[in-house]
Amino acid sequence: MYRQGDILVLPVPEEDVPQAVRDQPAAPRDGRGRMVLALGEATGHAHAISSPGTLLSDGDPSTPDHLHLPSGGRLVHEEHAEIVLPKGWFRVIRQREYVPGSVRVVAD
Repeated sequence: MYRQGDILVLPVPEEDVPQAVRDQPAAPRDGRGRMVLALGEATGHAHAISSPGTLLSDGDPSTPDHLHLPSGGRLVHEEHAEIVLPKGWFRVIRQREYVPGSVRVVAD
């Protein structure tokens, strides 16, 4: 298990990744060629990976994304220590917080 700020990255055995997830189109990389796991709304900083791989997202920040890193990678952010991830599959979960009447994704 890996945590960087409001992002939690959980290793997932390959056989536990549903086919429906694998069939999702890959999320596009940003202009710098990075897979952005979360973008800071206030600062513009990003939790991002530049390594080869695929980020699979349904576009809903309240549901986990899936990340495939065939060679491993480095999760970087301007305000956090770099995290080295091994090769494999991962679930990417955004931290949520309770506000009266609802639950929302934490804004960076």
